[in-house]
Amino acid sequence: MVRSLKKGPYVYERLLKKIAGKKPDEVGMVKTWARSSQIAPEMVGYLFGVHNGKEHVEVRITEDMVGHRLGEFSQTRKFLRHGGKMQKELEQKKKESEIAAAQSAKAAVAAPNAAAKPK
Repeated sequence: MVRSLKKGPYVYERLLKKIAGKKPDEVGMVKTWARSSQIAPEMVGYLFGVHNGKEHVEVRITEDMVGHRLGEFSQTRKFLRHGGKMQKELEQKKKESEIAAAQSAKAAVAAPNAAAKPK
């Protein structure tokens, strides 16, 4: 649901105070727990440490991010992989093809060296 125009965007005031009148290089990383704060145009160029529940994830604000929430750029869950039997088979085939490619490359390098050293 969109916030009403009458209220305006929700920007955490303390974040704006921390960066007010300073250049992005001077401030360093601004740590925050305010994941629900929207990104304002004044924040562009600054580096924020957005808390994801465990640690502060570094997020450098760009122009494309204006209007989004800080929490969108600091994931709270770590994606490992999709599971299942089919995924295991695909990974096994990929591993076998990498091994075969490495062996063929090794053989190709060894063949010219053996032909070049006749004694």
